[in-house]
Amino acid sequence: MKIKRIAPSMLSADFGNLQRDIEMINKSDADWFHVDVMDGRFVPNISFGFPVLKTIKKHAEKFIDVHLMIVEPEKYVEEFIAQGADLVSVHYEACIHLHRTISFIKDKGAQAGVVLNPSTSVAMLEDIISDVDLVLLMSVNPGFGGQKFIENTYKKITQTKELIEKYNSKALIEIDGGVNTKNASLLFEAGADVLVAGNAVFSSPTPEETIRQLKY
Repeated sequence: MKIKRIAPSMLSADFGNLQRDIEMINKSDADWFHVDVMDGRFVPNISFGFPVLKTIKKHAEKFIDVHLMIVEPEKYVEEFIAQGADLVSVHYEACIHLHRTISFIKDKGAQAGVVLNPSTSVAMLEDIISDVDLVLLMSVNPGFGGQKFIENTYKKITQTKELIEKYNSKALIEIDGGVNTKNASLLFEAGADVLVAGNAVFSSPTPEETIRQLKY
């Protein structure tokens, strides 16, 4: 059976009503919480860190997927795992010693993912695909929510799927950026397993219904 998971992005949640939004996701058909961490250096924006993740963990009843858009992520992965991350994804472009960082994440008890920016070739995954639990393909340039989906992502999904099959990898494919109710089914059909949706969910007047539409 096809895996179809929805991971609402907490970057788009209402931080004045964070517990309310967490409880909405708990009740919904969503599968994961997606937590974007930005440092203002790797990407031109700053988001939350350990205290917010700790709050999410306190109330969340589902899997927590942490996406580190930061330089030198290896310095911080252990603390993010300690604060509640079930999966930590790091950027290929940010890791000088990617294999070491992926191994470290797993040694600390979390699942490990690798992220590719839109302009990074899927071919760069060849030497790491067997070691990761997830490949996150950015379908916008990272740093800000609400951006337009990059259509070349469909080709990259196909290429990633071929690489996973070639090396008999167990990695899931996650898509982040510009996901909405119009393209969700197409992304799943192309081979995606997990869709991150921020603006589409939290700007909706009926977010739980939007999550259901994204998934089914």
